[in-house]
Amino acid sequence: MNDPYRSKPSRGRTNFASCICATVFLIFLIAGIVIAYFFLFKPKTPKIAVEAVRFPTFSVTNGTVNFTFFQYVSVTNPNRDEFTHYDSSLQLSYSGEPVGLVFIPAGKIDGGRTQHMSAKFDVQSYPLPAKLKADVSGGVIPTTVNGVGAGPTMEVETRMKLVGRVRVLKVFTHRVDSGVKCGVMIQVSSGSVLGVRC
Repeated sequence: MNDPYRSKPSRGRTNFASCICATVFLIFLIAGIVIAYFFLFKPKTPKIAVEAVRFPTFSVTNGTVNFTFFQYVSVTNPNRDEFTHYDSSLQLSYSGEPVGLVFIPAGKIDGGRTQHMSAKFDVQSYPLPAKLKADVSGGVIPTTVNGVGAGPTMEVETRMKLVGRVRVLKVFTHRVDSGVKCGVMIQVSSGSVLGVRC
């Protein structure tokens, strides 16, 4: 026979304990997803390394410079998914003024892969500053680079910009951009590259 005065187990306590267990489980699950995202799937910026800069043709005539500019780079995609790039460019400037610009064709780089790119364009009859023009026409100028006599020199600046998107888990896309800026020292008499610093 049931005793009506006997205490029955509380359903409220059992439900409360179940809620706490479920909450703790959800917290651990969300923390695991966040950690996996930040360490494994968070979009990373592609790395650009300038491999070579050359001036296959270079001449100074009547106070203007004419040359062909060539740059070779490697782009590494550190992400697990592919990097699709578009709206990218390489710009050359001298004394803060733009000298030339070339757009980089759109493309894709698979996750964890490195792709090599090159850009080449001609610059015709760009006027030299008055001081450099006087140095060139005056003959020998005691300019040294790394302790070696180099004659008159000029420094140009290259800026490469890659803009694109990275897919995460094949579903989400994130916009990423990367760039590299380099100063290139040129010997005016021969067009030789004396140094590149990025």
